[in-house]
Amino acid sequence: MRTALRWMLAGAMVFAGVSHLFWARSEFQNQVPDWTTEIVPIDKDGVVVASGVVEVMLGAALVALPKERRRVGAILAGFFVAVFPGNVDQWLQHRDGFRLDTDAKRLGRLFFQPLLVAWALWSTRR
Repeated sequence: MRTALRWMLAGAMVFAGVSHLFWARSEFQNQVPDWTTEIVPIDKDGVVVASGVVEVMLGAALVALPKERRRVGAILAGFFVAVFPGNVDQWLQHRDGFRLDTDAKRLGRLFFQPLLVAWALWSTRR
């Protein structure tokens, strides 16, 4: 079960990362908080591309680096924590994206993020 969920998470991360780079780029740009570009010296598109590359690498690492899976799981959990403020900002600023077009949907998404953190940690335990 743990292995199957880790592979599912890996696939989801690679899919999400590739979608950052190609067909859903503008949707992801809508979700990048305005304050992000004040912190990092790149525009919103750069943030989307960089996070997409990171997601592909983390997804691939979940499968390709079995001896490092605990470390990769911890890094992935940290990534999920790092993007959480952007999810909060999307809710607070009432920004639509990926059919999150109501405050209730955007708020509901916030409760899903801790599940992703738990999934990353649990599926990479030995």
